[in-house]
Amino acid sequence: MSVRRRRLTTATGAVLLALAVAGCSGLGRTAVGTLSYETQRQVSLRVTSPPVKGCHRLAPSGVTHIRNDTLVDFVMYTTRDCRGKHSVYVPTSSSNLTPPGTLPWRSYRIIH
Repeated sequence: MSVRRRRLTTATGAVLLALAVAGCSGLGRTAVGTLSYETQRQVSLRVTSPPVKGCHRLAPSGVTHIRNDTLVDFVMYTTRDCRGKHSVYVPTSSSNLTPPGTLPWRSYRIIH
């Protein structure tokens, strides 16, 4: 193979790799899997592959039970804006219940 052809092949490969990386970074990253939860009104809900960025609100009535069947960890908050000192860490492939007499969860962030 000639030097010129090798350089062209290398340059083409570099351009294709750069395009692939740029194209994938524009896609919203998600937590692969399912987040299941039950509201205070005993309604069961499921969210499949939620986005990893930002604060996510839960049901307005609040959530008392959560099951994390994703590949990432969650932090649950009792406020609607993912703030406050009353938070709970829920690792991947686990679940958690709010203790009786405590506030329900109203939002979450994904740890990635």
